Amino acid sequence: MPSRNVLKIDVPETYYHVYARGASRANIFLDGDDYRVFLNLFKRYLSIEAQKNEVGVPYPHLHEEVELLCFCLMPNHFHLLLYQIDEGAMQRLMRGIMTSYSRYFNKKYSRTGALFESRYKASMVHKHSYLQHISRYIHLNPKLWRGYSYSSLRYYDGISPPEWLQPARILELFPDSNAYTEFVADYEESREMLQKLEHELANDIAT
Repeated sequence: MPSRNVLKIDVPETYYHVYARGASRANIFLDGDDYRVFLNLFKRYLSIEAQKNEVGVPYPHLHEEVELLCFCLMPNHFHLLLYQIDEGAMQRLMRGIMTSYSRYFNKKYSRTGALFESRYKASMVHKHSYLQHISRYIHLNPKLWRGYSYSSLRYYDGISPPEWLQPARILELFPDSNAYTEFVADYEESREMLQKLEHELANDIAT
């Protein structure tokens, strides 16, 4: 039986909520270096200038093909909000990130086998009005979400983002960054919307 929400449609100029967790729900980040290595993979594929490996071979350059709008890395899973510009770009990005990170992790911790539970899962965002709520859903993953080190929230609160992160498509939905921070903090009034959103994200995206 196919996994629910495994990417079945690959549409250009479309938003996707992407997520994956560790096999058997095991942690995929064990220390600060692990988080930093994963974040550096965004830089590898999404920087303005193409990046090269140690022998000068360029990595896939996806800066103009897919945008990372927000992220949150948790100990045993991660969430991303992506805007795919060109068909297939998201798959190339996720394949590169998950394969490279798995190799790093298995080598560092002398382990073998799959690091992730399955291939990443992706839900197409069918309604533009859900974008701001999905970004909040992602940023609220940590219990202590204010000041959490491994989410993009700080870059929504006035700190200039790295070139591989492009929050503008979300921030332009708000008057300013303070309004976005207030929106994230307004959890109680948004509980019903978040529950509806979780139901939407749980639906199979096959058509």
